[in-house]
Amino acid sequence: MAEIWSLLNGEEKRLIVENFNIQTFKKNQLIYAEGDEPEYLWCLLKGKVKKFKEGVGGRVQILRLIRPVQYFGFRAFFANEPYVSSAAAFEPSTLGAIPLSLVHKMIDNNINLAWFFIRELSHNLGRSDTRIVNLTQKHIRGRLAEALIVLRDNYGYEEDGITLKIYMAREDLANLSNMTTSNAIRTLSTFVNERLIAVDGRRIKLLNEAQLRKISKFG
Repeated sequence: MAEIWSLLNGEEKRLIVENFNIQTFKKNQLIYAEGDEPEYLWCLLKGKVKKFKEGVGGRVQILRLIRPVQYFGFRAFFANEPYVSSAAAFEPSTLGAIPLSLVHKMIDNNINLAWFFIRELSHNLGRSDTRIVNLTQKHIRGRLAEALIVLRDNYGYEEDGITLKIYMAREDLANLSNMTTSNAIRTLSTFVNERLIAVDGRRIKLLNEAQLRKISKFG
């Protein structure tokens, strides 16, 4: 909230405090579903959230990972349309919710707040464009390496400095990498044999981050 908070005047801050609603979500619990009408600006306070979309034949694609403290769930409101994707908690998570109707009123009177959302939408669009190219043009190795680097950049390491601070099912890792679960498992095994990573259940250690970044970059 700090970035938005700094853009508000005293009256706007009072309204935010009065209307700020903290909600908790269990692991895999839906925050909103595709087709829902957008009601809230969501801010992830603690935990991890995935935005995803169900495609052909029920296959799921993870579109974006949310980390504290990021805002999400507002694009559809500004586009005056229902949500075109869903959001769910990766793990037990705490979120703050602000009514988008209140945000709309504030934007009408606060040009700095308007520019904040323009920047957020522009950054998200740029990342989406890059991701589309990567998911469609990179080979399987490049896509999986990129997914591991995305997890590292979003959530960091445990205290040992090599274990990713997120534990993902193979299916989720496949959905992030735009591949089948069997291909994800096979490619993970290849990375293990090449001593790029070590796997213990859902825990993944990046043993050679530099090489994974190289594989991700050149696909």
